[in-house]
Amino acid sequence: MEGKTVLVVEDDANLLDVLRYNLTREGYRVAVARDGQEALDVARQARPDLLILDIMLPKLDGLEVCRILRKEMTVPILMLTAKADEIDKVVGLEVGADDYVTKPFSLRGLQARVRAMLRRSELGHDVPESAVGGEQGGIVAGDLTVDLDRHVVLRGGVPIALSPKEFDLLAFLAGNRRRAFSREYLLEKVWGYEYAGDSRTVDVHVRWLRQKIEADPAHPVRLLTVRGLGYKLEA
Repeated sequence: MEGKTVLVVEDDANLLDVLRYNLTREGYRVAVARDGQEALDVARQARPDLLILDIMLPKLDGLEVCRILRKEMTVPILMLTAKADEIDKVVGLEVGADDYVTKPFSLRGLQARVRAMLRRSELGHDVPESAVGGEQGGIVAGDLTVDLDRHVVLRGGVPIALSPKEFDLLAFLAGNRRRAFSREYLLEKVWGYEYAGDSRTVDVHVRWLRQKIEADPAHPVRLLTVRGLGYKLEA
């Protein structure tokens, strides 16, 4: 992962210095921004491989920064949120964040998530070779085509825009069609590490995927909830 650029957006000078120092020691190139507007400017110029983004920022809050950048680039976004602000976690995911860390957090834990997110972004997917079935880097599920090489999803031949984590989740489920997986298993396999039991991350991404692949997201026929377990792709 050495040589990857990480943009850290944090208005707390002490925390910013700590993150910059430790990420630099890990071998990353570190760019920094101290407010939301500067975050947009630096991200557009540096084109980072990963963005660590605090929610509470001057000038423009992290949620708005996330919303804007998600329309412009596919950079993985790790949001920092206060422990008490549970709603911020969900809203952050809904505007396009891939993951979040609650304050206070351990540096070791944050570094592990950064490595996992960069690794997943580099691989592009997490579909077992046995699940692909020799489809030359692509998976066909009904009228959905998941092109693993180009990191593109087609619905009826038309490309649909997915966030990096939406793509990862759909690729995994498509590569294991009709198999039901628990939220915890999906967190481990798709997000690349184990959460502390917060399954809403999966639920939010499933809801957004349904908006993009279901004719009627309120009554899904592809991406189904398996009561008492989790989800499966029935296509």
